[in-house]
Amino acid sequence: MHFEVVAHKIPVPKVEEKNIHTTVGLYAMVEMAWKSLMNDEIRTLCLHGMGGVGKTTLLACINNKFVELESEFDVVIWVVVSKDFQLEGIQDQILGRLRLDKEWERETENKKASLINNNLKRKKFVLLLDDLWSEVDLNKIGVPPPTRENGAKIVFTKRAKEVSKYMKADMQIKVSCLSPDEAWELFRITVGDVILSSHEDIPALARIVAAKCHGLPLALTVIGEAMACKETIQEWHHAINVLNSPAGHKFPGMEERILLVLKFNYDSLKNGEIKLCFLYCSLFPEDFEIEKEKLIEYWICEGYINPNRYEDGGTNQGYDIIGLLVRAHLLIECELTTKVKMHYVIREMALWINSDFGKQQETICVKSGAHVRMIPNDINWEIVRQVSLISTQIEKISCSSKCSNLSTLLLPYNKLVNISVGFFLFMPKLVVLDLSTNMSLIELPEEISNLCSLQYLNLSSTGIKSLPGGMKKLRKLIYLNLEFSYKLESLVGISATLPNLQVLKLFYSNVCVDDILMEELQHMDHLKILTVTIDDAMILERIQGIDRLASSIRGLCLTNMSAPRLVLSTTALGGLQQLAILSCNISEIKIDWKSKERREVSLMEIHPSTSTSSPGFKQLSSVNIMKLVGPRDLSWLLFAQNLKSLHVGFSPEIEEIINKEKGSSITKEIAFGKLESLVIYKLPELKEICWNYRTLPNSRYFDVKDCPKLPEDIANFPMHAEE
Repeated sequence: MHFEVVAHKIPVPKVEEKNIHTTVGLYAMVEMAWKSLMNDEIRTLCLHGMGGVGKTTLLACINNKFVELESEFDVVIWVVVSKDFQLEGIQDQILGRLRLDKEWERETENKKASLINNNLKRKKFVLLLDDLWSEVDLNKIGVPPPTRENGAKIVFTKRAKEVSKYMKADMQIKVSCLSPDEAWELFRITVGDVILSSHEDIPALARIVAAKCHGLPLALTVIGEAMACKETIQEWHHAINVLNSPAGHKFPGMEERILLVLKFNYDSLKNGEIKLCFLYCSLFPEDFEIEKEKLIEYWICEGYINPNRYEDGGTNQGYDIIGLLVRAHLLIECELTTKVKMHYVIREMALWINSDFGKQQETICVKSGAHVRMIPNDINWEIVRQVSLISTQIEKISCSSKCSNLSTLLLPYNKLVNISVGFFLFMPKLVVLDLSTNMSLIELPEEISNLCSLQYLNLSSTGIKSLPGGMKKLRKLIYLNLEFSYKLESLVGISATLPNLQVLKLFYSNVCVDDILMEELQHMDHLKILTVTIDDAMILERIQGIDRLASSIRGLCLTNMSAPRLVLSTTALGGLQQLAILSCNISEIKIDWKSKERREVSLMEIHPSTSTSSPGFKQLSSVNIMKLVGPRDLSWLLFAQNLKSLHVGFSPEIEEIINKEKGSSITKEIAFGKLESLVIYKLPELKEICWNYRTLPNSRYFDVKDCPKLPEDIANFPMHAEE
């Protein structure tokens, strides 16, 4: 007998099929990614999204689709990239997949790169890189760049969006959380019909538990598996109570299987200050939309970022950090982009980190949204550093404790009526105090003078009538917010009382700027940011003539003003971000865009296209016009070329928002090109919004009510532009 061939070498499969447990909600995403990848113009595709959202499952689905195209590609290579990857680790995975002889294992990094390059440059390959944390130099690894000639493709997943820029991705696709219906389907499959049918009340309770996962597949799977053996309604009620509690991370499986995975996003933040900024966001209630500017002011006063609010200072740095956190999927940008929020599970992860990974050392206390009605007695005031009691329905504060380390105390959105005399006696390190949106709070105790370290005080939307005499001892106070303070009577003496203020906010305040207050403001040498309410056209003209004051104005509310003509200077008010015109009788609004030359021009005289730079209020993003009598159109709004939000209502004579003839003389660009939200109501004479309202490129919200002369197709335009 002759055995010429003892065994045949098994050929290497072109694709190694991945085992996928479930693809609920991923079908459309898989098809979109696949269609994009098969486009000849796209060589490199980036899939990005928060941890646990299903990026790896999506990549596995793409991998398995190549099984059907085995004849078109020579090899599909799957590589897992760890957070602390080394090039050799990636090289070893690629060489192992190519099944070269094992002699390469002892080779140097450069030799391995050469072996990979020699092998792949002759192949039409697909490289799938799962979970990139930072830029990978494919040239050093030995991977030839994908080109139209070699037909190669590269797909990688990443939690942060930035890496795609370094990796030169031709296209980026964001992997989002599941819709409510998809989330319920995944949760139902994971729990199983046997459990769900074991009691008639369990399906309704299960939907509540599923909703707490906010569409995150990892959370739905882990929590679903934990509930897959719970047959009694008592167990389901207990699960809901745990998930609703501030210690939701104690739910079985949350810490080990969800929070540790998500913590990698946190660990990847490049420095301690950014980590502190992120953790600070967990002080807000679940699903709370946080104003970006308020968040940045907190960070500045806490000392996390540069206290200089100008140019390259804290404000710009703050926005940079928010952008970084959004791109890392640790924060979510809200529908209106002036706000951000935290995904529920990300918030749980932040609270878990803040509690020293579940060891509960209580340096932070978050009772936000808990409806405790009074200051909880379980707070260890002697060691706690940050306390958040946002929206807890507290009516009265009567406790007095030594708070040696307390730096932040957040009490907005409550029902505070008064604060006891002794409450502020022992808070030597308090720097941030937010008492906003307590409409029944009419006074502060004199003992506020004991807050010797206080830098930030927010009294907006309160019933405060006057500032207590003790305020004059707050020499470190740099931020004071009195916006929407509907009972405030006077700020006489504020320049002497608070000489170091950098930020003073009086937008929609009951105190309007008069000659006396304007004199006070001019004596505040450190003032950098100012919002004001003005009811006199002469005062408005004067304040625009004082460069230092005008340039600091970020918010301007004009109320109860009567004038034949109103002039707004784009140069003087160059930093204006918010404008409100309320209950005013103004025949004509003009824009002075060459105020340095003291030349006023009417709308019809302006031809910006002939100037070297577009004139206008480049920072103005929000305009609110209510009960304006006089103008027939608001074409001057086109000078706010970056306007994002516009509300107009109860104005009896307005016939057009933008007049086409006037608009074309102001700008050659798209009218309202940056507008996201447009709300119009109670305009009985309105016949036209603007000539291009249907094609606003950034429109997200469109609402029109009670405008009888508006053509039906405009009046019935979808409320939400994405519908």
